[in-house]
Amino acid sequence: MDIKKQLGYKIKRLRQKKGLTQEQLAEKADLSVRSLSGIESGENFMSAQTMEKILNCLNISPNELFSAEHLRPTDELVEEILEIIEEVKDDRDKIENIYKVVKAINLI
Repeated sequence: MDIKKQLGYKIKRLRQKKGLTQEQLAEKADLSVRSLSGIESGENFMSAQTMEKILNCLNISPNELFSAEHLRPTDELVEEILEIIEEVKDDRDKIENIYKVVKAINLI
């Protein structure tokens, strides 16, 4: 996946996570829906000014936008989660925290 598609996918997921439609984000960022759609689909690349507007509207940092570790294949993510659990399995507090997070996510 190329950089335009990765960034577009990330923006789309963050927008959806915030409960915004394309129309709502486009309006907040002073963009046309067509421009935002092109960015999210990876067809168009955004200018630094547009990126700043989107970051501000989504209330995220550039680091959050460019972080892509979670985009790895699902099996890799599961394997890493299991490795983390294996590393902390003897620490009751950490296991309890992991349990709480998993339960909270499972309720969503």
